[in-house]
Amino acid sequence: MSQSNFVDFVRIYCRSGKGGAGSAHFRREKFEPKGGPDGGDGGRGGHIILEGNDQMWTLLHLKYQRHIFAGNGESGSRQQSTGADGKDVVIQVPLGTIAKQAESGLQTLEITAHGEKKILVKGGRGGLGNVHFKSATNQAPRYAQPGEPSIEEEFILELKILADVGLVGFPNAGKSTLLSVVSAAKPKIADYPFTTLVPNLGIVGYRDNKSFVMADIPGIIEGAHEGKGLGVRFLRHIERNSMLLFLVPADSKNIREEYEILLNELKEYNPELLDKKRVLGISKSDMLDEELMNEIRKDLPDMPRVFFSSLTGFGIQTLKDMIWKEMNF
Repeated sequence: MSQSNFVDFVRIYCRSGKGGAGSAHFRREKFEPKGGPDGGDGGRGGHIILEGNDQMWTLLHLKYQRHIFAGNGESGSRQQSTGADGKDVVIQVPLGTIAKQAESGLQTLEITAHGEKKILVKGGRGGLGNVHFKSATNQAPRYAQPGEPSIEEEFILELKILADVGLVGFPNAGKSTLLSVVSAAKPKIADYPFTTLVPNLGIVGYRDNKSFVMADIPGIIEGAHEGKGLGVRFLRHIERNSMLLFLVPADSKNIREEYEILLNELKEYNPELLDKKRVLGISKSDMLDEELMNEIRKDLPDMPRVFFSSLTGFGIQTLKDMIWKEMNF
């Protein structure tokens, strides 16, 4: 996906439909000039609805459609005829989309499954016709209810990438290279920081036709939780990953220290991220021999870890096995 086409944050203005008015009609026929009330109810105003679509990866389509209006309900009519409901507006969104009230910042809903529908803004209810107000003491009510007004509100839609495995590491840790090797994804790869400016998703094939989804998250730097570098703009994508694969290159000055800096950035952003399962991958390990690997292991944190090289393929299958085991046990 090109960087210019990836949009994970939009602000939209919504207006639901107003309800139709109830009718205050009286039955008037040739042989019954003074019939009773027969006014029908007004139709419901249109809802604004979000629907999950697993073929979408961006909110780009809403970048240029920021005003969304649903249809109004029609008024009731004679013979207790109910007015037609206003036309609903269904907005297709990628899985992992959340909606927040723009003013308060409160989250109102989230979409996580294909075909899942949730009402973002409810249409106004239609008013009751005069037939509902007939009683023993009021045989000819000459009034009916108006429809409920429409609701106008601004929302912020945010996309949090849904994936089984999220790649976490500093720029140039080898995340994009790994994703390109284990999946059909073709992320931009170059030897300078912040090559990856948007999250990339790839489907990783595993044994017996099994697979899992891996997300390459743009590189984290120290202080990212405070907005440095790409900051919290992409830290939020890590929230929706089932497990985290931390990548630290073998030529790092101190592998354990780099891992702990990354872990601290996640903790400062959202402590709940530390509850996710974690695997440590030491990338670019083709430059190490077994003796050097044994020395490095002595200082690594007590957690599942694996040495691998995307360049030579060394340890790639072991890495997949470890990820699958952590995901499913």
